Formats: sequence, structure tokens, C-alpha cells
Amino acid sequence: MITINELNRIKEDTLAKINVRRGEQSIISYDKIDMKSKMVHVLVCGGTGCHSSQGDEIRQLLEKKAEEIGLDNIKVSLTGCFGLCETGPNIVIYPEGIFYSHVKLEDVDEIVEEHFVNGNLVKRLLYQGAVKEEAILPVNEVNFYKKQTRVALRNCGLINPEDIDEYIAFDGYQALAKVLTEMSQQEVIDFVKAANVRGRGGAGFPAGVKWETAYRYSADKKYVICNADEGDPGAFMDRSILEGDPHSVLEAMAICGYAIGSDQGYIYVRAEYPIAVKRLKIAIEQAKEKGLLGKNILGTDFSFDIELRLGAGAFVCGEGTALMESIEGRRGMPRTKIHRTAHKGLWGKPTVINNVETFANIPVIFQKGVEWFKNIGTEDSPGTKVFALGGKINNTGLVEIPMGITLRDIIYDIGGGIPNGKEFKAVQTGGPSGGCIPKEYIDTPVDFKSLAELGSIMGSGGMVVMDEDNCMVDIARFFLDFTVEESCGKCVPCREGTKRMLEILERITNGEGTPEDLDRLESLSETITNGSLCGLGQTAANPVISTMKYFRDEYEAHVYEKRCPAGSCQALLQFFITENCIGCTKCARNCPVSCISGKVKERHVINTDECIKCGTCMEVCPVGAVIKR
Repeated sequence: MITINELNRIKEDTLAKINVRRGEQSIISYDKIDMKSKMVHVLVCGGTGCHSSQGDEIRQLLEKKAEEIGLDNIKVSLTGCFGLCETGPNIVIYPEGIFYSHVKLEDVDEIVEEHFVNGNLVKRLLYQGAVKEEAILPVNEVNFYKKQTRVALRNCGLINPEDIDEYIAFDGYQALAKVLTEMSQQEVIDFVKAANVRGRGGAGFPAGVKWETAYRYSADKKYVICNADEGDPGAFMDRSILEGDPHSVLEAMAICGYAIGSDQGYIYVRAEYPIAVKRLKIAIEQAKEKGLLGKNILGTDFSFDIELRLGAGAFVCGEGTALMESIEGRRGMPRTKIHRTAHKGLWGKPTVINNVETFANIPVIFQKGVEWFKNIGTEDSPGTKVFALGGKINNTGLVEIPMGITLRDIIYDIGGGIPNGKEFKAVQTGGPSGGCIPKEYIDTPVDFKSLAELGSIMGSGGMVVMDEDNCMVDIARFFLDFTVEESCGKCVPCREGTKRMLEILERITNGEGTPEDLDRLESLSETITNGSLCGLGQTAANPVISTMKYFRDEYEAHVYEKRCPAGSCQALLQFFITENCIGCTKCARNCPVSCISGKVKERHVINTDECIKCGTCMEVCPVGAVIKR
């Protein structure tokens, strides 16, 4: 049974071994690095994106080559997601914080020979955002990271998620030790309430209020559930935390268990997250071996265990009551909410459900204090929020920003702006339940209140950026298509209403919409929002409501003019050859249906009746003479 003294000893010993020193990196203005007089720690991203690009094989080969040469001062570790997924596979070499990107297996020999042996930077592999004139910025100084504040992601990309000792080295399980030995249950709850930790799963409900409700109801059994059923298109925040720092969630769940009087926790995680599931299993087993889960934790009379439950990929199981139905062995469908989950939840017992990111915040708040946490973010929305930044953006990946930072800061400073010099058009937050925010609100601060005022939500953290080529009617259709597919079908407004809305949007994007369809969309939106049983249906119309509010002119162009202003809806497209045509015949020679005519060195013409709108002519034209309208 591990004691607090043993916990501290592991922390000190492991810190001395891994040699990762946060905050000690400095700008490198020279080519030569002293590789012999110090310990070197090579961290290879082991998130899903880099893993799929042979990140694990790169790590193994780096380790093998270093051992073959006898480089005893070099430690190579697999770690969690660095966040900058656009540039993977990624490697960071400490203590300098040198960031190599787009690394391939065939680059390993050069890294070992040049960097490890000769102390020369492999300049062609340096992340370009770190190259500043003649100097090389350390990883934490590049623009992508400078405006981020890592709380939930604090250990991702810094520790080996499969080694509990490395988690302990960075103050892991210290919060649990403090809670169990120094605080009462009510004091723990008051602490979380004072920090105003709001749920990061979407609605922003205060975690401390939820914990206190469960604590006040007496029962012979209580439960703690971590909702890791992340299903928004393009969202991977929770997955990355579980892959990169699983012990932070286990520790937080144990703290919650102590606070409410529970001895049993469940993590409901998608089966489509095999790396997260694997690392959770390893973490749970390691925590049990050290006595940090199980009976009499840290020598106290508190016992707490955690089990995994794998979800089958139903989006609706992200809703708390549907999730509990699934754990209990039934089909995942929402319950009628007569009682709060904290009163009667899993098997009718008081239950606290928080998502992965919410739990990941808890341990560090107990370590650093309420005021530290509240000094990040805004008064109403303290702390940070993790977003999966995707769509038409240069730096796609995972970002953690302090609440209150503007959309402009995220899109242009962190995200690196829009590719190919295109114009920013809108950003969609909150996944299928969120709304689309137009460019005129780009200076809006990102917090719970500000996004809600614009008709969007924070959601679990999806953020999709759109440029001038995106059709907002088609974007609404895309999200409704997803919602229709994922509706459990239990209640009529969601089951039938979303399908009718999708049919209308499909008509409009196919050029078959009528003015009455616009009225029907608005009427159905109100009915579905007010009449649906759970949050899926209640927010399903948000993409339609927000796009009709801010981009109604695009809807009207589709309906009245049978035209897609963005040139995206294929059924409404027409390709046209302008006077810039030089008569090279490339378009005619490559057209799959031979609908382009014209002589050499003369302007060509497209037969629009025969054109299948494939866009090949536009792609092959060497002078950009083909346009779509």
C-alpha cells in the first residue's frame, strides 16, 4: 500500500530521471548543440493522428538507433498529443524544446546522426513556425502555443501516458492525497463551487452544484461517471486527454467519489477510441497496483474503484440518461427527466456525470488553488476551454485557450489564418448542436455567455472554420443529416421533425426549394426545439436557426434565383469559360462527357445542358479561364 511519503519519493526520483523541465527552454541562436554533457529527452507524439502516420514506429526506431550507438544520455518516450496535428508526426527534443514536424521513418537515421551524435539541427525538419530569422524558437514560444493556456492538457505531450510514475512526477495524485488527509467532503465540494468549475461537456452546469446535490441525498450506493462518449463530427478533445493524460481523469473521479460518498466509478468511452481504451486500462491497472485505486487508498478508510464501459458509437449516448441506460444494459435512449441524475441516476442511485475535460481540470485546481483558476478566463467563465480546431484553417489541431479570448485570436494567431488567402466567412462551434457565427462577430470573446447570445454554444469543443467557398445552406444540411442519422427515434419531434427539415434543405440545395420552405424551416425549428425529449433534439435546429438568421440571403438566392452564391451546391452550378481562354484545348481534351467545343487558339464554349459539373475543366485550365457561378 503506497503512502504519501512514498508518493513524494516517486515524484522526486522520476523527475530526476525524465529530465523534462518546463519553462527552461530558450531561443537557440546557434547551429551546434552540446549533446554529451546533459540528459536529453525525446518526446514523440503518440496521439491518434501521429500514431496513424507511424509515430509509434518512429519512436521505436529512434530508441533502437540510440541504443545501437550507445547514447546512454538520450531517453525516447511516446507521449500524448502535442496539439499541432496539421504537422504530424511531431517530435520535441528537450531541454531546448526543439520541434521537428512531418517526421517520417526514413528521417530517423538523419536525426540520430546529425542531432544526437553531431549536435546539428536537422533544419529541413524544423517546424517552420519555430524558425525566426537566424534563431530557433523553443516549442512553447511558437505562435500556436503562445496564446494558449494549458490546464486540462497540461501533461499532454509532456509525459508518457503509460507510466504512472511520470504522472506522479508532475504532481499527480497529490490533489487526491490532500483531499483525503486534509479536507472533509463538504470542504471539497465548497472548493469546487468556489472555483466555479463549469461543465465542459456543453451546457456549462457548475460541477460543484452537481456534486453537492449527490452528496446531500442519502443512499446505500452512489456512482461517479466520466462521460467520454465524444461524438461531434471532428471533435477529439476528450480522446486526446484520455490518450495523453489518463491518470488526471482517474484522480479527479476519485476526488469526486470521496466528496459525494461513492466507491464506484465508470468511464463510458467510445469503442472507436482503441488507443484511449488501451491507455485507460493500463492506467487503471497501474493505479490499483500502487493503491491509488481500490481499497483503503493512501492508507485511509476511503475506497474507490473504476471500471470501463465501451459505447457502441451512438451519438445520443453522450446524453447523460441515455448513457446510463446503456451502462445498465439497455438500448441507449434518453429518459424522461423526472429527477435530476444527482438524485436518481444510475440504477436509481445518486450519480454525478462529468465529461473528460471537466474532470481533467479538477486535480490541478486543488494543487494551485481557487484564485489561480479564477484568474484565468472571465468572471462568469473561469478557466480554459479545449477546442478541436478544424475546417478551413492552416493549423488544424487541438487548442486550449483561456475563456474570453476572441475568435480572431483563435483563428488567426493560433490557427494561422485561412489557407490559400481565402476570406474567412463563419465559424461553427458546438458541433451539430451549435450555431454558425459570421465574420462580423469575429471579435466576440469565447465564453459561455457570449456564444449563447449569438445563437451558438460552447458545446464539447468542436470549432469548424469556414471560408468563402462554403455554402451555409449546405452546412446546415450537413449537420441535419448527421442529427437525423444519430437520433434514437424515441420522441416524435426529433425523429420526424429533423427528417422533414433535412428533406427541405435537400430540396433547397438541389434548386427545388420554394418560399414556403423557408417558413416551414422556421416553424419546424421552433417545434423541434420546444418539444424534443433530450438535448439532441432540443439543439438539433441550431445550425438551421443560426444560418437562417445570419445568412438568409443565401437561402433566398437558392430559392428565388436557383443560385448558390458560394458556388458549392453542385445542382445549382454552371461552369463558364471567360475571355481569358487561350484556346489550348486542355479543357475539351479532359472533359469526361465531351461537352466543350472550340478551335485551337480560340475561346471555347461549354454546353451547359450536357455538362455534368465535375469541375475537371476548371482544374486543368492553365490560365484560370474557367469559372463557376
